[in-house]
Amino acid sequence: MAEQDFIKAGFTVVGTEANENKLLSFLKENYPSIIRDNEIDLQELKAIAGLPIDEKVNGYGLNFVGRNFARAKYAQKTEKELRLNTTLSKNIDTAQNLVLKGDNLDSLKILKNHYSNKIKCIYIDPPYNTTSDEFVYPDKFDKEEAEVLGLANLSESDFARMDFSFKSKKSHNGWLAFMYPRLLLARDLLSKDGVIFISIDDNEQANLKLLCDDVFGDENFVSNIAWRKSDNQANIGQIARVKEYILCYTKEKEILNLNKIPLTEKAKKEYGYKDERGNFRRGILLHKTRGRHFYDVTTKNGNILNGPWMVKEDDFRKLDKENKILWTSSGDEQPYSKIYLHESEGQISNDFWDTTFGSNQEASLALEVLLNQRLFDFPKSTKLIKYLLTIGSQDDSIVLDFFAGSGTTGHAVMQLNAEDGGNRKFILCQIDEPIKEDKPAYQFCIENNLPPVISSITIERLKRAGEKIEKEMEEANSKVGLFEENKKPMPLCGFKVFDSVEAPKLEIDEQKQIGIRFNITDALSRIYNMIFTVGLDEPTQVPEEVVKDCIYKIGNHHYITNSEKITSDDYSNAIKNGKVFIDGWTASLNGTLQNYKEDVKIVF
Repeated sequence: MAEQDFIKAGFTVVGTEANENKLLSFLKENYPSIIRDNEIDLQELKAIAGLPIDEKVNGYGLNFVGRNFARAKYAQKTEKELRLNTTLSKNIDTAQNLVLKGDNLDSLKILKNHYSNKIKCIYIDPPYNTTSDEFVYPDKFDKEEAEVLGLANLSESDFARMDFSFKSKKSHNGWLAFMYPRLLLARDLLSKDGVIFISIDDNEQANLKLLCDDVFGDENFVSNIAWRKSDNQANIGQIARVKEYILCYTKEKEILNLNKIPLTEKAKKEYGYKDERGNFRRGILLHKTRGRHFYDVTTKNGNILNGPWMVKEDDFRKLDKENKILWTSSGDEQPYSKIYLHESEGQISNDFWDTTFGSNQEASLALEVLLNQRLFDFPKSTKLIKYLLTIGSQDDSIVLDFFAGSGTTGHAVMQLNAEDGGNRKFILCQIDEPIKEDKPAYQFCIENNLPPVISSITIERLKRAGEKIEKEMEEANSKVGLFEENKKPMPLCGFKVFDSVEAPKLEIDEQKQIGIRFNITDALSRIYNMIFTVGLDEPTQVPEEVVKDCIYKIGNHHYITNSEKITSDDYSNAIKNGKVFIDGWTASLNGTLQNYKEDVKIVF
């Protein structure tokens, strides 16, 4: 049956609201004068918004060929659904992490139903725009797609410009049009106090900054971290390139509260003073511009200092009484507070990270050891991502990476959980990019009975990294004499893998009969698709089977597939004990189902 059949029959259908343009509906309802002949009157919109109508000067922003195309792709409903891959999953019954195989544009849209405003930290390392890139993402920018997206008034010259932009290598337009809808979806998923970190090099750093200003708002720009990725420096060209950038944005900067990073060995050397309490460094108490308090302080030599001081007088006297003030013996005899190494909570990050925070060489070697051979030339450093997670996530945060690559982010999440006892969860998205037969990674996949695609490497790395972490934790916790309360909790290193496949479609056969083309027929995958679509329950949970291959539940939410196989009593029991959602693709408008139309919701 089709969606419209159930709607006409009076059923509530989940997902149809996704086809509605909520902004357009809002404008029609609240500002009808803006919409004229199904077009937006920009002058009226400016007037209502209180903006100058006579626009003699162009506004500032980023424009690129395909911008409207890209925004329309963001709003377009995905035609994909997910199939549970039990073979590639690990510890499926306890897994709290997700790996979605397929185009991340589809995966992000599927994630929106449940994870909107819930992702605390996003890290992505998107494909850089270089002359050697072979773009594997299947974004379409042509006449046929324009019709599908409802874009009008595009001339032949418009399509000629787009065709040139998207097919020529190192095209800024093509790369920006590719990134735009994905960043818009990332913004939707990000929590209000969440952060996104984006690795990029010189080719698109300036354009990406402007694009992120557009997507997240320039007021939500946090930092552009320069990371020295290599200690090696090639002595060729004019200037050796040894750095990349990590752009950081948030959703609402007013409520952002980044964590401090642990003190590096270099920073610890600053604690060069020592007393009976231990090592400490000096903290400024007398400050001409930031000081706010004025009172007399007598130095050891009898000099009077009046301020301005950084602390109140009572606090100063208390510090002095507890011997927590360092009195200098030279110059103006200025007093300093003592900041002890063991009391320090760390330090705020700066915007230049050297190889202390990870390097290409360290990352390549670590991955080579884990996989027993070198498969990637420049994987991102687990150490680097751990530092980003340290400042950008809490111990129970959800972390998303939708250009997963070798799986560094998932590895970093598991490792950090092992180190600090956290329960962070990761969601990774990776397209099934084919590996060329002459690459070592291709032979690795064949030898390990894996499909020769990049996502196979992602998953194999996660499995091996998880096993290594679990083994190390078991060894550490089994040490003789270790008290139970000192043992670290075992991190959950399992994950559920989902394949992206074409969603069911209505087809007409040679006999003019309407049928449904399925790519997913197993009951549990159909149930998981309903869970993703409805958005009430976290998809990492394992639904409880109530009626085999038909009814599953999470809490008091019941999900039904193959509904023609269940009895009236099955319906009644489910409705009696909670909300009921029915897979529309496997349902039929029979009399039994008609009796419960007020109590169930149909899901497509």
